[in-house]
Amino acid sequence: MILEMKVPSPGESITEVEIASWLVEDGDYVEKDQAIAEVDSDKATLELPAEESGIITLKAEEGDAVLVGAVVCLIDMSAAKKDGSVKKKPEQKAAAEKKVEVEPKVEEASTYATGSASPAAKKILAEKSIDPATIKGSGKDGRITKDDALNAVPSMGEAINDDDRKSERKKLSMLRRKVAERLVSVKNETAMLTTFNEVDMQPIFELRKKYKETFKDKHEVSLGFMSFFTLAVVRALKLFPDVNSMIDGDFKISYDFADISIAVSGPKGLMVPVIRNAQKLTFRGVESEVKRLAIRARDGEITVEEMTGGTFTITNGGVFGSMLSTPIINPPQSAILGMHNIVERPVAINGKVEIRPIMYVALSYDHRIIDGKESVGFLVAVKEALENPVEILMDKNAKKALEL
Repeated sequence: MILEMKVPSPGESITEVEIASWLVEDGDYVEKDQAIAEVDSDKATLELPAEESGIITLKAEEGDAVLVGAVVCLIDMSAAKKDGSVKKKPEQKAAAEKKVEVEPKVEEASTYATGSASPAAKKILAEKSIDPATIKGSGKDGRITKDDALNAVPSMGEAINDDDRKSERKKLSMLRRKVAERLVSVKNETAMLTTFNEVDMQPIFELRKKYKETFKDKHEVSLGFMSFFTLAVVRALKLFPDVNSMIDGDFKISYDFADISIAVSGPKGLMVPVIRNAQKLTFRGVESEVKRLAIRARDGEITVEEMTGGTFTITNGGVFGSMLSTPIINPPQSAILGMHNIVERPVAINGKVEIRPIMYVALSYDHRIIDGKESVGFLVAVKEALENPVEILMDKNAKKALEL
């Protein structure tokens, strides 16, 4: 019996995916639930498991965009498992390919004049505005192959013969193409502005130094900066609700809850999972959720649902060494807070110059829905909470707030 495997829906509103890579080869025997492919949607990369055991026949190639519900492979469930390993050994594969190799006919070979190019190579060279006559082909009789065209570099005068000068042409993943599309649309479709401020991180440093070991021993999670920033943002969103709003056509949608998107680095690039109902979480709750989502993103297990529906985003470029940036809004949200690296700087404290750990923070916002008064007031409220965490975020009782 032949099973047709179709592309499952990875999430609401997603209509197509791209075959990022096949994890098996055509003709392999696969076991039920074995991962056979990685597919890219515009939001995440997911594994495609085999629905049954049997011999697989691939019906799509890597890089193909396929609609949700389309057949991507066939599984012959009546076929017996092959002896030995599932995949052919390299030497066996080479031997098999050698057996089917056919010498080209003399008349076919003679039609390939030096400097001629395959159709695919011609198209690539035309896009690069390169004359095929200037390329030395590596194919039979000097024929220019697709790889020759991909590696060709437009000449700026006399040709340079240097084996160390190489280039690569690689198609962007669907996820990366979608991110690029969204970033351009944000710049074109929003009135984005950024306001800046600085935060004296000394009070948070002192709290972490005093309680971080006890906090970790009791809760099995570190006391990081994200819990302070998340709870400071939750408070500021209550004070300035326009920052927690979105535009939908001619309407403004406001929320009485805070679903905070946090940017984390994953194997496929930047991902933005969501901390749900952050307004209900404690320091321990935020840190536990940040750790859980970061691990799932790192292991490639994050789901589309976990990255959908945030109302505000926090991104931390400081982990990569960024001193200052203008983060881009995560649509359809209206604002994003950028954290940066912490540097000891001289500052005036009560009329005296002191060295303090200072972080620059940035709030990018959509001016169509958020006025300057709200944006600046929001960032000042975040600054006040971070510089006075015990009084503002912990109700003057740090041990109780940290559940120690």
